[in-house]
Amino acid sequence: MAQLPPVDIFDYIVFGATGDLTMRKLLPALYYRYRDGQIPDEARIIGTARSPLSRADFQGRAEKALHNFVKPADLDPDTARRFLDLVHYVSLNGAEADSTWPALKSLLAEAPADRIRVYYLATAPGLYGQICENLSNQGLVTEQSRVVLEKPIGTDLQSANAINDGVGRHFPENHIFRIDHYLGKETVQNLIALRFANPVFERLWSSDAIEYVQITAAETVGVEGRGPYYDKSGALRDMIQNHLLQVLCLVAMDPPGSLEADSLRNEKLKVLHALRPITPDDVATYTVRGQYTCGKEGDKTLAGYLEDLGEDATSSTETFVAIRAEVHSWRWGAVPFYLRSGKRMAEKCSEIVIQFKAAPWSIFATKPPANRLVIRIQPDEGVTLSVSTKDPTPTDSLALRQADIDIAFEKAFGTRYPDSYERLLLDVVRGDPVLFIRRDEVEAAWRWADPILQGWAEDKVKLEPYPAGSWGPEAARALLARSGHQWHEDMA
Repeated sequence: MAQLPPVDIFDYIVFGATGDLTMRKLLPALYYRYRDGQIPDEARIIGTARSPLSRADFQGRAEKALHNFVKPADLDPDTARRFLDLVHYVSLNGAEADSTWPALKSLLAEAPADRIRVYYLATAPGLYGQICENLSNQGLVTEQSRVVLEKPIGTDLQSANAINDGVGRHFPENHIFRIDHYLGKETVQNLIALRFANPVFERLWSSDAIEYVQITAAETVGVEGRGPYYDKSGALRDMIQNHLLQVLCLVAMDPPGSLEADSLRNEKLKVLHALRPITPDDVATYTVRGQYTCGKEGDKTLAGYLEDLGEDATSSTETFVAIRAEVHSWRWGAVPFYLRSGKRMAEKCSEIVIQFKAAPWSIFATKPPANRLVIRIQPDEGVTLSVSTKDPTPTDSLALRQADIDIAFEKAFGTRYPDSYERLLLDVVRGDPVLFIRRDEVEAAWRWADPILQGWAEDKVKLEPYPAGSWGPEAARALLARSGHQWHEDMA
């Protein structure tokens, strides 16, 4: 596979560098890109956090992160040593104007003033505006500076606008990179190739041939150590409003005029604007929310959400969401888009299911089932198309049998599929915004999600319990059954 060329020399300054995201995702992703020759030896990765660590202390933590989160076969000791030489640390509270900014200023001043600077804010979103204000007041925002915002961008439209306004006062929009790691996944990007490079699919990609679409992101884990954050967020804010809506946009959008960032993002925005509003009075009809209770996984007992939160906890936060969405456009008519995400589910699975319409009439004794296209985002990235073929078993009649045309990408292409952050982190350095979220997309997504959250806050649909290790509450099956549809795991 052709490798991208190395990027220009840069400084990557990570605020919140001692946190889980940096150790589990950012540092391993940068290591892989360094190993592949895409990061020059003159680049620097500068961690900042409140912890009073020395550079050697932080390098030790970074080395441990590589051992924990890089595959052993990929971790070359000499390469890791040279990568760790790029790693620096400054003890700094980025949200405080009188913190140890001179230390960071001094370190950055050792590089040419025109060097690319990327400020990655792996902190609480409420701190984004203050950090950017302090960077500006300290004279650290140059023409070559970019800022990366981790999701969530707010908890509703009002708070999202406040964050975007705060950051936008100090960085122009084309230097603000709102990251959604789902867009960095190879299989999600492959949607563009699958649709627009294969006319056989694009000509069927509408209500003329498609009965419904499912987009699922299921996790087997619970909230783990994220309980305090998650309980203020919930599945809709954590997964649906950002990740799954972005995937829906790529499935539903019309062909862009080009692969330029704004051309692609303009088409996604049209989809968000075309989403049928779900009012607070509609939530009982079009949404299901659930919360996992204790369950079983073999002989193992799985704790419920309240037990995961802590002793005597009470909460009405949803850990499961299923939504029937519709894109009101000529292409889609009233085709349902079923969005589903949950924790403590039966399997770890992120996938898109395109269910085609059945033939209106059959010449066969048994009517063949409709074709189905399954795009596996994770794990086992690939594409499966179910088709009907002649049953080779000797018989007096032309009987049919279901068969799958399956492509497992990693096996087919003989290459490691990179983590989504690997592409995205260096796209910021390149200044390529195509896989990042524009401000008007964030606003449109919240305008759609806010009335749902309001209806839930008013208890217009009850919180359904479901056992850990299941596929969610029965109400989620009923949501599809009303239209004669089924979730993928229930299909024969």
